[in-house]
Amino acid sequence: MKGPIETTPVPLYRLAHCRTGDKGDIANIAVVAWNDDCYGVLLDQLTVARVGEWFEDRAPTCVLRYTLPGLRAFNLVLEGVLDGGVNGALNLDAHGKGLSFLLLEMPVPVPRSLVPGLPEIAVMPMGDGDRR
Repeated sequence: MKGPIETTPVPLYRLAHCRTGDKGDIANIAVVAWNDDCYGVLLDQLTVARVGEWFEDRAPTCVLRYTLPGLRAFNLVLEGVLDGGVNGALNLDAHGKGLSFLLLEMPVPVPRSLVPGLPEIAVMPMGDGDRR
């Protein structure tokens, strides 16, 4: 009899890469897994509920997830997250482009046996206002 699988949280960027687009008040985030193992983990862990919770400060009115198994990818649609969209928002950046970077930081529980095979991706620390 198998016991529970031991997991370790890793940031999503170790499992996939993302690309974001926006139209009006809707953000569209494509998540593409690095390999089949990563896709399998994301099928279980990248749920509508988890994505909605991760973006709760943006108060999405609806989160949809479309799976694209042939591409090892997901299309996440977040409605109502852009403060009315580029033309309707008073904030400085109402584009959805930065949302993929936020999603890539989301911790994902991964079976410990898979962690050694995940890509090591160096994260560049933010400097003291140095944006070269």
